[in-house]
Amino acid sequence: MMARKNVLQGLMEGKAAEEAQESRVNPARPRYKTGAIGAVSQSIADLKRRSVVDIDPQLIDNAGLLDRLDDDDGLDALMDSIARYGQQVPVLLRPHPEAEGRFQVVYGRRRVSALMRLGQPVKAMIRELDDRDLILAQGQENSARRDLSFIEKANFAWQMHEAGYRRDVICDALHVDKTIVSRMLSIAERVGQDLIHAIGAAPSVGRDRWLKLAELVERVEWDPVSLAVGKTSDERFNETMRLLEKYDPGKPIAEIRDRGSKLVLTIDRRKAEGFDSWLVANLAEIHRNWKEQSGE
Repeated sequence: MMARKNVLQGLMEGKAAEEAQESRVNPARPRYKTGAIGAVSQSIADLKRRSVVDIDPQLIDNAGLLDRLDDDDGLDALMDSIARYGQQVPVLLRPHPEAEGRFQVVYGRRRVSALMRLGQPVKAMIRELDDRDLILAQGQENSARRDLSFIEKANFAWQMHEAGYRRDVICDALHVDKTIVSRMLSIAERVGQDLIHAIGAAPSVGRDRWLKLAELVERVEWDPVSLAVGKTSDERFNETMRLLEKYDPGKPIAEIRDRGSKLVLTIDRRKAEGFDSWLVANLAEIHRNWKEQSGE
């Protein structure tokens, strides 16, 4: 009886050592067996799925869709915070589907970049996800973040649309209804990828101003990249709006209001190109010419 116990104990210890070694080599892909040992192994593996492991950032590649338009904005501040307080929130990775021993980012791309520059390991949770589940997880995590701007979320929706995902899947990924997704897609399509990327995130600009920009883009013929000038993305948006409004053929240079005893002429100086100053300087002469022509 003692001999059997020793044999069983040896088998169990050998199996545990083998699985421990496998877990260290590839923590995201545990091997499940049948029977009692398999059940215990799977329970341990389930716990590991919810645990956080340290991963070398050099083993991590990007995946999924582009969520941020200005990836480097605030990266220095994030690096300072991690250097001082450590990485407080783990990232989510999946095993690379084509490269054994490597991983892909589901979300937490900027944290990975900051830790790579700091030369520190990345605290990560690891999940087995296919491409569709990766996009859904990325979109749902993005929709919960308040620091993503409207156009970044709209551009994420546009990328999903271009990748062939159905409208209901886009809604699930962003936690919004079909009406909002339709507006996002319409704005992203009308503004165009060139101008969106030239402007950037524009965090202070909401849906209504992007909608106005989209309407102007449809009416004005202009090089979208040359429009987007400015130091910050908000400044680039504002300058783009100013230039488009200046050359908007659908908006008159002046408006006239008849108020009975007064006639009010309002000139848009953004489109006047100096005509307003010329008119003021020559108004007296214009009036004299009119009087001469009228015979007074």
